[in-house]
Amino acid sequence: MSLTDCCKVQLLNGEMVFKCPLCEKEWPYEEVRKSAKLTNDERIGFEDVLGTNAAKKLVDIKDCPGCGTIIQRVHTTNLAVECLVCTKQTGKIYEFCWQCQREWKGPRPRKDQCDNVGCNIKDQELLKDCSMVTLKSVQNVQCPAIRACPFCGVLIEHLKVGCKIMTCKKCHKDFCFVCLKPSKECLETSTHFVLCSDGVAPKQVEAIIGD
Repeated sequence: MSLTDCCKVQLLNGEMVFKCPLCEKEWPYEEVRKSAKLTNDERIGFEDVLGTNAAKKLVDIKDCPGCGTIIQRVHTTNLAVECLVCTKQTGKIYEFCWQCQREWKGPRPRKDQCDNVGCNIKDQELLKDCSMVTLKSVQNVQCPAIRACPFCGVLIEHLKVGCKIMTCKKCHKDFCFVCLKPSKECLETSTHFVLCSDGVAPKQVEAIIGD
C-alpha cells in the first residue's frame, strides 16, 4: 500500500492526524503532503476530509447512513435520530441509530443501544480502537484487525494467517475481511489473495451492517 493510500484509509477512519501503521509514530501533514507528492486535487481532498473529521469530533455530528447528509444530534441522551431528508424522500419517518449507524430498531428514546445485533458500546469501542494488521498473504495489505460481520454484526478478528475471505461462525456467510463485500461479489474482481477493486474498507464505526 502506498503512503497516499495508507493516509486515505486513516482519513476514512475519521482520524485528524496521520500515523505510521507499524510504529504508531505521528506523521505531520506537511511531511505527508511532500513525501506522498500529492496532486493539487488530492491535497484539497485531504484537507477537506481533515476539516470534516475535526468538526465531527468537536460537535456531535455524523453522516446519515441513508443519504449521507451531515446531521447534528440535538438530544444527546437519545440514540434514535431522524433524518429529515430521508423522511421527505421516502415519505415515511426515517430514523437511524447514532451508535451503530443502522436504521433504528426497537423502542425509543434509548441512550444505551438499539435492537440491531452488535449495537453496544463495547463492540463500538473495539471497532474504533482496534489496531491495524498486515495480511502478508494478501499483498501485505493493512486493514483493521477486527471487523463486524457485514451480515449479522458479530465481531471477527483476523489472525493474519490465510486469505482475506472469512466465514462468520454465527450466520455462516462469507465476506471479504478487507473490503467487507460478500465474498462472491469481491472475488468477481480479485482472488482470495489479491485486493479487489474497492481496496480497503475503513473501520466500521460509521459503517452500515446489513441485516
